[in-house]
Amino acid sequence: MSTYAAPLKDMRFVIKELVGLDPISAMPECAEVTADLIDAVLDEASKFASEVLDPLNRSGDQEGARFAGGNVIAPQGFKQAYQQFIAGGWNGLSGQAEFGGQGLPHVVAMPVQEMWNSANLAFCLCPMLTSGVLEAFRLCGSAEQKKMFLPKLTSGEWCGTMNLTEPQAGSDLSAVRTRAVPEGDHYRIHGTKIFITWGEHDLTQNIIHLVLARTPDAPEGVKGISLFIVPKFLINPDGSLGERNDVKCVSIEHKLGIHASPTCVLAYGDEKGAIGYLVGAENRGLENMFIMMNHARLGVGLEGVALAERAYQHALEYAKTRVQGRAIGQKSGDRVTIIHHPDVRRMLMTMKAQTEAMRALAYTASAALDISGHHPDGKERRRNQALVDFLIPVVKGWCTESSVEVASTGIQIHGGMGFVEESGAAQFLRDARITTIYEGTTGIQAADLVGRKVGFEKGATAFAVLDEMRSLDGALARSKNADVAAARDSFKRAVDGVAAATQWIVDTFPTDPSAVAAVSVPYLRLWGTVAGGWLMARAALLAETKLSAGAGDADFYRAKIATARFYGEHILPQAAALASEVVNGASSVLALSEAQF
Repeated sequence: MSTYAAPLKDMRFVIKELVGLDPISAMPECAEVTADLIDAVLDEASKFASEVLDPLNRSGDQEGARFAGGNVIAPQGFKQAYQQFIAGGWNGLSGQAEFGGQGLPHVVAMPVQEMWNSANLAFCLCPMLTSGVLEAFRLCGSAEQKKMFLPKLTSGEWCGTMNLTEPQAGSDLSAVRTRAVPEGDHYRIHGTKIFITWGEHDLTQNIIHLVLARTPDAPEGVKGISLFIVPKFLINPDGSLGERNDVKCVSIEHKLGIHASPTCVLAYGDEKGAIGYLVGAENRGLENMFIMMNHARLGVGLEGVALAERAYQHALEYAKTRVQGRAIGQKSGDRVTIIHHPDVRRMLMTMKAQTEAMRALAYTASAALDISGHHPDGKERRRNQALVDFLIPVVKGWCTESSVEVASTGIQIHGGMGFVEESGAAQFLRDARITTIYEGTTGIQAADLVGRKVGFEKGATAFAVLDEMRSLDGALARSKNADVAAARDSFKRAVDGVAAATQWIVDTFPTDPSAVAAVSVPYLRLWGTVAGGWLMARAALLAETKLSAGAGDADFYRAKIATARFYGEHILPQAAALASEVVNGASSVLALSEAQF
């Protein structure tokens, strides 16, 4: 197994140069976020990822979480690693300062989370969900609830989960049947929740579940769902832990990947009913849960970036050390490592270019999220919130789908050894496969994109982003670098393609939403591909400027330009096919009757 090394150069380039740190630091609440601070945080996070988390990734996958008599035991070393994690203050990196957090913006927390997920995705799912719970409490919790729960959730002494899915209610949350019966200042919760990540374990003293349920007089459908806090252990008035609540794990799933992360079936109220506390108003639970859901979706998109990076590093090391055959045209002499073979180079360049584009898009979304929450100008906050809302389904859907492709390519580079578990390449594909499914499948992300984010607002945000993309053409035309200039034509064609596809969505959605839904996933992939190309082109221009100014690390900037040209010539042309699929392909999707399948 290769060892993980955080791609610090590219992370810093994206944060400081491509996304730009100045707009973040200019906001009063982020004034202390300097380049030096970011460097220090990333350096320490990199050490923790490579020295503590990465060594447990393979062993955790092989051992898996264990279920015994209602208890779940994490793999060896995980509990100790988690204690180191919270002792280092990592769990509260972006948490509110008043509850013990460090209050750092998402643009700093995102690369740190990427490192955690690259090094050990199964481990990181636990704090990732806690961060979503923190966000839900921050925006929807009462003052008393914040005081009771946020300090220990922020420190990581307690962790949080999200309980939506039930056996009969997967993505269709209108079918939720879990009941919440009022009793004094609390409710009694009865029901079963499935697919609860880290729903039971031995890492923390307490687990705070956020649970969707219905009160007795609630209306049918999604408008009758409320959100409840259900602690594993009840909390005494002095903050100490009280008796065990009536919630228990009845089994854990046997999964394709993320073996070290327990996916639990939780039973609420088998005895007298689990005590729960209402969050926000009754029947507003889905709205409140979506705060956490959107936070989680951005985090899952980042998991796609992280797994792609990890698979790339693993394949690159193998390609540099695996001796196989002679170089093309060489009839005698020593055999060479497979990185000398052109098709292996093509695969490695595809992995590298896709991963860098995905990272750039995820970090861009995180910066917009920071600005939407902290900018002093309300208009700028609203503009960036619209951008965040638009980008989240693209980041979640495109980055996770791409991670599966990248991890699969990594196996291909290994050849037959990639299909053998001992090489380690298969784990990245197995782990990546879930990311396209949870927190809403790619189809659900695409439906959100074409419906709420494009159809209902008549493409306003999409066309604004396209205008910004088109504004790059002049700078590309003026470039003196042949590799940068070469990207201009393919980028322009790609932008024209997504513009035409967007106009088709806007025109068609009001009268034929089924046709739009039929091509929604190609449309999402189109946006990811073109947005990635836009950011890679911007990165190439920045690298050209750095080289002209004689900046250090010329090899990095030359590689950035070469990778951007590869993206333009090998990945961006896919946009034309995707745009054609969107505009012309809906009728064939819907052509067969059910009986004809």
